[in-house]
Amino acid sequence: MTREEVLQYLKERANPDNVAGMARYGINPQNTLGVTMVALREVAKTIGKNHSLAIELWQSGIHEARILASLIDEPRLVTEEQAEAWVLDLDSWDVCDQLCSKLLDKTRFAWEKAKEWTKRDEEFVKRAGFVLIASLAVHDKKAEDTRFTAFFPLIRKGADDSRNFVKKAVNWALRQIGKRNPALNEKAVQLARELLTRETPSARWIARDALRELTGEKVQLRFAKRAGH
Repeated sequence: MTREEVLQYLKERANPDNVAGMARYGINPQNTLGVTMVALREVAKTIGKNHSLAIELWQSGIHEARILASLIDEPRLVTEEQAEAWVLDLDSWDVCDQLCSKLLDKTRFAWEKAKEWTKRDEEFVKRAGFVLIASLAVHDKKAEDTRFTAFFPLIRKGADDSRNFVKKAVNWALRQIGKRNPALNEKAVQLARELLTRETPSARWIARDALRELTGEKVQLRFAKRAGH
């Protein structure tokens, strides 16, 4: 499919009611068509991987086209310059999360960008850094525990950021690390309890939410099943 064909496909499936609903969930309605993720995944499967088309779709500025670009781009062909340019374009949490969890976490520089971006001031760049951490915790099955505990100082610092899209990403990163295995769970719980003593409301919210899941029955039962108990 060409850029024009893809954009026509998206425009034919535009739904203003969906846009209004998305806005209620904090998704930026600007340049948004209201196309469902089901439709985006279907067309992504039809297209397959296509780096040049992904670049063209991202440049269109259309919300759903950028999500689709994240789904069809080829991680091995993504350069650091592209990643830096795209992350600066982010203006909605869902595009940020799709970009990081479907594309950038599979690039050769994902770990480094996670460290760099969590130290940045821009709201969605900072969110992208923590979403990368969460995504790596889920997808990089071979990474050693020490690679994740190295993120703890960044989580400690980020926890005081009261911006909604940042604090939720910090929370996500902490929870995903804590769900990898019992050893990291113990360390993540310890960090959450430390955050619970902070003065900032954001840190305490992150701590309470993380502790609820990480010490909960579902996570602990999963660890027990893995251990054969």
